[in-house]
Amino acid sequence: MAKFVLAGRADCPYYAKAELLADYLQKNLPDFRVHKITQHPHVWEEWLKDLCEKNKWSHKKSPIIWRELLDRGGEGLLLGGYNEFLEYAQLYYGVTSSMTTELMKIIAQENLETHIEKELEEETKKDLIHPLQVWITSASVPACYNLIPILTSGEVFGMHTEISLNLFDNKQAEENLHVIVTETRDLVAPLLRSISICTRVEDAFLQAHVIIILDENTDQEVYTLEDCIRSRLPLCRLYGYLIEKNAHDSVRVIVGGKTFVNLKTILLMRYAPNVAHNIIAVALGVEGQARAALARKLRTTSSCIKNVIVWGNISGNNYIDLRKAKVYRYESAIWGPPNYSRPVLSLIFDSDWVNRQYVETLKKLTATGKQFGAILSAHSIATTLKYWYHGSPPGEIVSLGVLSEGQFGIPEGIVFSMPVKFENGTWVVLTDLKDIEISEQIMTRMTSDLIQEKLVALGDLISFQPYQSGHQSLQPNEEKNLVMSDTKSIESHTISVVLMVMTHVVGS
Repeated sequence: MAKFVLAGRADCPYYAKAELLADYLQKNLPDFRVHKITQHPHVWEEWLKDLCEKNKWSHKKSPIIWRELLDRGGEGLLLGGYNEFLEYAQLYYGVTSSMTTELMKIIAQENLETHIEKELEEETKKDLIHPLQVWITSASVPACYNLIPILTSGEVFGMHTEISLNLFDNKQAEENLHVIVTETRDLVAPLLRSISICTRVEDAFLQAHVIIILDENTDQEVYTLEDCIRSRLPLCRLYGYLIEKNAHDSVRVIVGGKTFVNLKTILLMRYAPNVAHNIIAVALGVEGQARAALARKLRTTSSCIKNVIVWGNISGNNYIDLRKAKVYRYESAIWGPPNYSRPVLSLIFDSDWVNRQYVETLKKLTATGKQFGAILSAHSIATTLKYWYHGSPPGEIVSLGVLSEGQFGIPEGIVFSMPVKFENGTWVVLTDLKDIEISEQIMTRMTSDLIQEKLVALGDLISFQPYQSGHQSLQPNEEKNLVMSDTKSIESHTISVVLMVMTHVVGS
């Protein structure tokens, strides 16, 4: 009995033609059997390379056809590609193919669509068998309480993805965790496979697919800013070690909250280097506050305002950039369809409000942490996760804290909030945006505290040097475009300080 394996790129017309010929032979010849393998175009080349290396073959195109000398999976004898298979069929069986090029393309497209459908079905089956393992740290804090109903609703990970929630906190919080577990079970959420608590450090993040880092729930008294910064290092070092040791290789780590978000993210990257590319910081909470303040001024809803960019330190010295901001469904003399928008800055005629009152409002929110409560924190984390898994709305700009690689002139080696879009399970920094250049002076303002925080935390700098500036307004040519919020937010037991523009950037 002749057993052949036909493998190819799912959208390959020549694979389609070879497949039709193989089907004909299998139907009409009792001793001819074929096993077909398709691969997505994105993974075909790598799959083919691995196959050839394993079998010591030399072949670089789709399709690839070989004869199995034993059963499927046994030793194989390479036949070649489409031409070789056509010649073989004609020589041994007197059969050839007369499929037209146009029909080849049509069948190839159908093959690709079928392959994608099968992949989705397989992923759904895997999710049903092995639920998504979601871990939440500091799970006794109110943000977790508000986050759980969103995660179990199907809105974040999809309506066909079951999840297992793992609540991680210290032993003192165990009683509160049991209360949360009981309430969560009472939700009777269809997508919640299980919920458990973990207070043993060595068991944290076992097989985690998603890790959500919330603000620490601590009553420790901190007397200096440097102590507050350095106190983040041991916990991030521990988390990094546990993530590397226990979590799934493809784990996604998301850092939320309102205290030292950028610093905690860069420390986690340092101590979990193998997954550093999958660690991000949530900036949508700050973005939401900025959009809400604009909405109140324009007497519209905050959801109608898009493309407000948060630059810099999410929980400290940041800038709100309105140069790309737009408002939709705005009631005025000019009206248009739902996709019609107008620039926000063209609708706010009170420049003093933009440059003074708006700045002061955002500054106070950052300094005190007011209005950045558990609901906002939970919603911003859940929305960022949703975008990460399913993509952000087409054409919209999203603010996200990611590791700088020198984009926009930002120093490398710090976590910095910048404009991105989510697609295909990852994010892309929008470096092609026009007219958003950042001056050296503004860049220094935004990076000085981030660089110092990192150096102090690692012990490379003894003292953090905040100092007040007598100038909190922007340069004349920048006043229309950027809004500054340059007050440092720490916790209730720490010191609030105002950071001034540094004369130079400390080296990273």
